[in-house]
Amino acid sequence: MAACVLENYHLFDGFVILHGTDSLAYTASALSFLMTNLGKPVILTGSQAPIFALQSDAVDNLLGSLIIAGTFVIPEVGLFFHHKLYRGNRTTKVSSAAFEAFASPNLDPLAQVNGLGITVNWGLVLRPTCIAEFAVSPGEMDTAHVACLRVFPGIQPDMVDAVLRQPGLRGLILETFGMGNVPGGADGPLTRVMRDAVQRGVVVVNVSQCVSGFVSPVYAPGTQLGRAGVIFGLDLTPEAALTKLSYLLAQPGLSTADITAQFSRSLRGEMTEIAHPTFSHPPDAVAAAAAAAAPEDTHAAASRLLTAAEATFTALGYAIQNGQLSLVQQLLQGDGVQLLKTADYAGNTALHLAAVSGNAPIMRLLLQQGASVHERNRADNSPLFLATLSGNEHCADLLRSAGAHLSMEEIERGPLAKYRRDKVSRDKASRHKRGKASRDKISSS
Repeated sequence: MAACVLENYHLFDGFVILHGTDSLAYTASALSFLMTNLGKPVILTGSQAPIFALQSDAVDNLLGSLIIAGTFVIPEVGLFFHHKLYRGNRTTKVSSAAFEAFASPNLDPLAQVNGLGITVNWGLVLRPTCIAEFAVSPGEMDTAHVACLRVFPGIQPDMVDAVLRQPGLRGLILETFGMGNVPGGADGPLTRVMRDAVQRGVVVVNVSQCVSGFVSPVYAPGTQLGRAGVIFGLDLTPEAALTKLSYLLAQPGLSTADITAQFSRSLRGEMTEIAHPTFSHPPDAVAAAAAAAAPEDTHAAASRLLTAAEATFTALGYAIQNGQLSLVQQLLQGDGVQLLKTADYAGNTALHLAAVSGNAPIMRLLLQQGASVHERNRADNSPLFLATLSGNEHCADLLRSAGAHLSMEEIERGPLAKYRRDKVSRDKASRHKRGKASRDKISSS
């Protein structure tokens, strides 16, 4: 599936994959790890009842997936079910019969369909922030060497040890009680079994059996597991933990220490990392920056006619036009996510404006902040099309390195098409000239 998306990536704006529901959450998680620098929506869906059944959810799920994939640039692997789009690696199946079969216990839906339309929670949507093209991991998922084990009261350490000593086993997902506890006390025999396995090079991950919540070293048994080398899975679902570990084990050149380090951080938004304080400019500072960027004769009019968000975007547009890199940085320190999604009356985003202005450093900054290279304006033009049309080759090269490409429609009506039309006209004129010369030669003879 990942290879199919890669092969057809330049031909479509989004992808919808139909899949059975039993392993749907596993596949969605696996695809999210296999795909890097994804810039377009990849949505998986299925149904609880066959599409030809009288009461089926298949049509709603399929149409909802197609509409979202074709309308919004949500560059994630999602799972759409029962009017909700979830991040794929956050989902788990919660019902075998109900139409609302999937849930995302520790993260709100990315989008919801209701009677008024589709609401996208843009604040949750992840965007690529490195300048690189879309790629699929060359390694396959190493699920053959990973096991899942659910602890229970009375579980014998010898049973766990037997699993950990299976030939070829490289990783174990341990589903524990509550916030990461196991039977037997803080330094019981089960903890010692885990310590021995970690010392042999087996990667052990601690995830909670609870549907919602997270693993944390609050109680002594969980703390001792951490000291034994077991990785805290935080709020990972078992499906995401299994596929993430399988993905990392399949990557060439990673040592056990490397795998442990990468597993402990979020790769595709699959878990909530420990939060750190963030600071932003107060609203009055952003407003002051907006006023400083706009021409003087527009200050009064802008204050009367524009909302705060519109004024900030207007200021951003002027800063891009004037090449004020530091001011662009200052404006993006506020609600940068929403600002990068905002567009002007013609549908141009900040990246469109930067493509026309030709300022490569500002464009690089916007890309590193998560600006999408696949957004289209009202004329259905991408930033790459505008950069090419404006002759800004440095910006065009930068956009291509970030995964941008021209659509078939843009190729047909863009500079390349004009070059082809001119070449056809020149060739036709040349043939006509050669034919006339040949006829004149025959007449003279």
